[in-house]
Amino acid sequence: MPLHQLERRVGVGRQGASGTKRLFVTQRLFEDTVPAAFAGSSVQVDIRDADEPLRPVELSAHLAGYHGVVCQLTDRLDGSVLEANPQLEVVSNVAVGVDNIDLAAAARLQITVTNTPDVLTETTADLAIALMLAVARRVPEADSFLRRGSWSAWKLSPSLMGTDLYGKTLGLFGMGRIGNAVARRAVHGFGMHLLYASRSPLPSEQERALGATRVDLDELLGAADVVSLHAPLTRETRHVLGAAEFAAMKPSAILINTARGALVDESALAEALAGGQIWGAGLDVFEREPEVSPRLLAVAERLVLTPHVGSATLDTRRRMADVAVRDARAVLEGRPPAHPVST
Repeated sequence: MPLHQLERRVGVGRQGASGTKRLFVTQRLFEDTVPAAFAGSSVQVDIRDADEPLRPVELSAHLAGYHGVVCQLTDRLDGSVLEANPQLEVVSNVAVGVDNIDLAAAARLQITVTNTPDVLTETTADLAIALMLAVARRVPEADSFLRRGSWSAWKLSPSLMGTDLYGKTLGLFGMGRIGNAVARRAVHGFGMHLLYASRSPLPSEQERALGATRVDLDELLGAADVVSLHAPLTRETRHVLGAAEFAAMKPSAILINTARGALVDESALAEALAGGQIWGAGLDVFEREPEVSPRLLAVAERLVLTPHVGSATLDTRRRMADVAVRDARAVLEGRPPAHPVST
């Protein structure tokens, strides 16, 4: 890659020197992240001067000669990219989800994959709760109503009547780190009753502390006032919520998705909202980001949309970048990474 396409080159290793490991950072990170993480390292790090992903065929070509890559969730490292670059030792994803990486191909090629769990758990849980409140109390609609001068007087029964969260039933699909963090907030902060659907049960003491009951997805959908998604995107979970599932939910139910957009059939959701099958939804993720379904954009009431900002606080995003580059350094220097992904 020509140097004019790079923001900077970090590390004391000489390009092409025998034994020098090379790391490619696909998109800009915070200015001081890589220099701080690679201080004293002989690994040569090249940082691409861009904030958008390369197409897989371009990425495949750019990775030639590199031993590691720090990528973001918008970078697609599919089987063809990895197989064209068997010299890779590590793919370090600045995200928790790794559905942008072909894990089977990585395992076959003995490429270590890492991610950034833990650091964004509380931040993303905060946004899930924020979306619940925004939808339930119709905050964006109320803001627009006031700003356009439509508010004339306080009324006992206003046009923007919302719904309570306190004491309602929350159904969590997925009970990993973020699901647990949402559960704590909902139970202890809002007195919500908790149902969850998950491949593995919580420890019995944790279930008791949260008052949580494990159920199958069908039972959860029929009983929950709020359904919040916290599962990874896999073949089994793609479009796990579609027309039949929305029909099974309460007409007063709210859907929240801060996990992956493709967990939801967006056309079916738009239909369910327009037809009153469910009351509202809050979405931070979409199936074909940054594209948002025009049918969803056409829904004017009780739908809150945010542009994948679940982890978007400065502290959290900086920690994510730091974790990713430090794990990449560890692998390239022959040490185990702190956050390997099981492949």
